Amino acid sequence: MRSLYWIAAALALAALAVFAVTRTRDEFQSSQNFPILEPSESTDTTAVATFGNGCFWCTEAIFQELKGVRSVTSGYTGGRVHNPTYEQICRGDTGHAEAIRITFDPEVISYPELLEVFWRTHDPTTLNRQGRDTGTQYRSAIFFHSPPQRELAEKYKAKIDEAKVFDKPIVTEIVPAGEFFPAEAYHQNFFAANPKNGYCRSIIQPKMEKLKKVFPDRLKP
Repeated sequence: MRSLYWIAAALALAALAVFAVTRTRDEFQSSQNFPILEPSESTDTTAVATFGNGCFWCTEAIFQELKGVRSVTSGYTGGRVHNPTYEQICRGDTGHAEAIRITFDPEVISYPELLEVFWRTHDPTTLNRQGRDTGTQYRSAIFFHSPPQRELAEKYKAKIDEAKVFDKPIVTEIVPAGEFFPAEAYHQNFFAANPKNGYCRSIIQPKMEKLKKVFPDRLKP
């Protein structure tokens, strides 16, 4: 799991590179035929979105780059324990998912556009797993904040299924947003603050390069 990288920071970078090669078949969906929902289909004005799509070090870095995104906070949601710690989350016994809470400007980036990035930057067909990161804390989930968000998420999921983008069923949860607990300070802006970290270099940096290729027009200058 990703937590082992933090705890065992002394592991050789070469070993991390091998891990990166075997991590997953390809979590970043770059197909030109990926279905979209038009921004005009959104009636949501909530300006807050919450997603769980694996390692929040990765997902935070991705969504921070999008035009119209004002802030991204890494944290925990969907569990049973009040104000859980990272250590509790790593044990997988609190029910929480690693998640990001996004505040955004709906006039610049719509909820359907955020959903597209969500769907395309992780594998929503692996239950409680992203690559070698395993456990319920890494589950794929959309935590909706309003009825329109729920409707859009379910509509988009159906459209992806219809297009047969994935060769396995989508297991993403679409559930109401509950209490969100910001993660510890050292998790926030992790990629930006730790560019030479082994996990950042071998796992997150390749994702960022793909982001630039797939969504060049949506990125901040």
